[in-house]
Amino acid sequence: MSFSRNVKIELCKTPVNAACCAVAESYGALLYCHTFSGREIRIVTENSGFAARMRALFAAAFGLEFDAVREPKSDGGKISLLITDADKISRIIETFGFAAGKLLSHHVNLGVLEDDCCRAGFLRGAFLAGGSVTDPERSYHLELATPHRSVSREMSALLREAGFAPKSVTRASLNVIYFKQSGAIEDFLTFVGAPSRALELMSIKVEKDLRSGVNRRVNCDIANVTKTTNASERQVNALEKLVPLLGELPDKLRETAQLRLEYPELSLVELGEMCVPPVTKSCLNHRMRKLEKLAAEVGDVQLTIDS
Repeated sequence: MSFSRNVKIELCKTPVNAACCAVAESYGALLYCHTFSGREIRIVTENSGFAARMRALFAAAFGLEFDAVREPKSDGGKISLLITDADKISRIIETFGFAAGKLLSHHVNLGVLEDDCCRAGFLRGAFLAGGSVTDPERSYHLELATPHRSVSREMSALLREAGFAPKSVTRASLNVIYFKQSGAIEDFLTFVGAPSRALELMSIKVEKDLRSGVNRRVNCDIANVTKTTNASERQVNALEKLVPLLGELPDKLRETAQLRLEYPELSLVELGEMCVPPVTKSCLNHRMRKLEKLAAEVGDVQLTIDS
């Protein structure tokens, strides 16, 4: 089951305690549903819990039942909730503060959303009807999509008033508001009534950050080992040219060359600790550069003689 579906299951369990909140949640759902016009209301969903919730909300908010409920013909099919009765539609429109019988204008009437609980209900209804959230194991993305441009613009303003910072985009015929920050998604889910899913998202984020940190450290360790191995191989190849001349080298350079040839797997730090007296990595690196330079000169002389 998808994360988005689990969010909606949790939201559908939120109690409907006040008629004003039922009106607000219904309002959000209608502005983001399949069809909301002066002639027809059609809510289409695959979520049986949401379908049941809409029936309860309409009873609490308007004292109405849907004219028809079309059940899916097979598992996973869509449920359609329909109202075509003109009197019912007029009552619903008037409840939202608009004049019945006139051309329905799709706008957010903030007078219906005066209290925080009603605003939370409005956002919950909008998400249930036209929202989705990506599985946080893959990415962070929550969106609300509606065909009504004015609704999307006013919803964006409403979210900013609530402390959110949504972004918007037009996708085909839909106007989309979205979040891509995990923190914003967590806050939104908590605000609309899905705190358990918000905690799940936080937990997944912590696990992902830990895995990412471990992977970075492992990659860094691998890179360091590879770097040390390559440097050691280069140094050993160079020092092998100096083997006949080791007795002629200064004591410190001879000690460094002998240690590297004997312990090719060790890092410069470890070789420095074996010197008598111990020396720093920087000091040993300086000696190694001198030895590599001498080896290169010996190689050039040998090449001249052979020629």
